Amino acid sequence: MDKKNEAIEITKKILRMNTINPPGQERACAKVLGHLLEEEGFSVTYDDMGPDRANLIARIGGSANKLPLCFTGHIDTVPLGATDWKKSAFDGDTDAGKLYGRGSSDMKSGIAAFIGALRGLGKKLSRSPGLELVFTAGEETGCEGAFNLAAKPGLLGKVGAVLVGEPTANYPMVGHKGAYWVRAKTHGVTAHGSMPEKGVNAAYKASRVLTALEDFRFENLPHKLMGQATLNVGTIKGGLNINSVPDETSIGVDIRTVPSSPHAKIKESLQKAFDKDVTLETILDVEPVFTEPSHSWVQEVFGIMSPFLNEHVSSKTATYFTDAAALNEAYNHPPTIIMGPGEPEMAHQTDEYCRLAAIDVAVAAYEEIIRKWCKI
Repeated sequence: MDKKNEAIEITKKILRMNTINPPGQERACAKVLGHLLEEEGFSVTYDDMGPDRANLIARIGGSANKLPLCFTGHIDTVPLGATDWKKSAFDGDTDAGKLYGRGSSDMKSGIAAFIGALRGLGKKLSRSPGLELVFTAGEETGCEGAFNLAAKPGLLGKVGAVLVGEPTANYPMVGHKGAYWVRAKTHGVTAHGSMPEKGVNAAYKASRVLTALEDFRFENLPHKLMGQATLNVGTIKGGLNINSVPDETSIGVDIRTVPSSPHAKIKESLQKAFDKDVTLETILDVEPVFTEPSHSWVQEVFGIMSPFLNEHVSSKTATYFTDAAALNEAYNHPPTIIMGPGEPEMAHQTDEYCRLAAIDVAVAAYEEIIRKWCKI
């Protein structure tokens, strides 16, 4: 079986493994991938994340002259949603050049394509600068697995560059926005709805918070590629029942940040915009990732991808966040590219699919990137 067909078969195999998060249950899928890598001579470590959950770290090669290349991807997927699927979410069905299933684009096809690309190269890789593969659990719920790895000294090695296989339709992205999610809480005193003067209405305070959020303007300069940070109110919760004065409300705020908007500064600015008794709780703190497009490795990847994409590759960034936000801190911020065969628009969608041709391209492109990095 050639590498491209093998990558498609690997994708189908792991699509048939339900890793919806929650609960995740990524361990079985990690074991399947680990076995494939062990066949190539990789040393494999599993990092426990709880019952039926695990991250996978696999290494091969090593050199005193050059650090290994890291490839990372997540094994978990989001739930199916309320809408019925017309295609099976777990059978790995193909139709009209598309491979269907939850995780087909986001991002099991990327993981399978990278494994397909390195198949048969084990002996050569063992005598090269090598690879470090990091397959994570819990990415879809805030990069839990990657943060877990980063917090454990010695689990991750040193790497010279990071390739993240998230869905980009094989277009190399040089970074992504961060995510800073906060919960703004207002506080009051409950009372009977017929005697509101006896209480303090937290909902009225929340209305002032909402106005402040709608009028909020970021103080930082826009980033040259990512533009300005954005803010969205996603949830509003509060009140005991309709005939009581609410004593607390909770407002969920999704802020997508850029390198010029430090999260601590944003929190400080938000707090100043609110009444003093409004409390801010951080839910998720994932920093943006950015590599200067002029970096030599980035330019090398651009050169590799241009003929595959049949166009000049320009500098772009992804809208979503990735595990690189957690891993890059542990790796001391190596150059990072986000690039995978999945369709970005298909991520988290009903009847999610990946184009078979895109998996073929990813296998060939990843192999060339591996060969150039490892000089094999």
